[in-house]
Amino acid sequence: MNLFKKVLDFYINSSIHVALAVFSLFRITELYFGFSYDESLGFFVFFATITGYNFVKYAGVAKLHHRSLTKNLQIIQVFSLICFLLMCYYAWLLPLRTLLFFVPLGVLTFLYAVPFLSGFQKNLRSIGYLKIIVVALVWAATTVLLPIYASEISITTEVYLCVIQRFLLVVVLILPFDIRDVQYDAISLQTIPKKIGIENTKKFGVVLLGLCLALEFMISPNANYRTAFLMVFSVLLILLMRARVNQSKYYSSFWVEAIPIFWWLFLLV
Repeated sequence: MNLFKKVLDFYINSSIHVALAVFSLFRITELYFGFSYDESLGFFVFFATITGYNFVKYAGVAKLHHRSLTKNLQIIQVFSLICFLLMCYYAWLLPLRTLLFFVPLGVLTFLYAVPFLSGFQKNLRSIGYLKIIVVALVWAATTVLLPIYASEISITTEVYLCVIQRFLLVVVLILPFDIRDVQYDAISLQTIPKKIGIENTKKFGVVLLGLCLALEFMISPNANYRTAFLMVFSVLLILLMRARVNQSKYYSSFWVEAIPIFWWLFLLV
């Protein structure tokens, strides 16, 4: 049991789980718009997510809930280096136009962690509302616009609606994390729960989920896809409403973040 817990902790702390979530959303876009899977781009997105998230998480001083990572940090750093090299390998296989499209997303990720504002004292992560917008924007662009652009598919109304839905969905996925982090975030960091309260944050999330559901009926190619999304909608709604400050260790970092993976699996079944 102890070995299982160590493996699970490494799986989460090394960002493999979040990378699978991003990869799942990438594959969902492929299913919705019917283009063939680009293996090089898929693996590039997967390894770039691990590289980017580990850079953001471990580049600066760890937060209180990351202090337990000290003993394993060296292993995660080596793992991150391997993933970075694999990212570079798959980047080499991609067309230049695809890489150029990804550059602004990579820059946003870099600025999310590296201080460049207020005399190099603040980064994008330290600005409450901007933090959640940047993360949702990068996820939406990476998992919808990037694969569609790489496949040279024309940008239709459905694509724009899918980007909006993906953006809103990622915002909802972040809310349980922000509720958890109320006890860790600095007073100056005005996240949504700190600004409007936990209960109002949940209500806000429900409204966004409702918009996602309405958009699904405009985007979805068939009834089976709508059924799968309804399952995702229901599970995420329950997780959002049950989110609290003193949540279990794996509540957000595993179960909430697993929603995109479950969604992809529902579609495959």
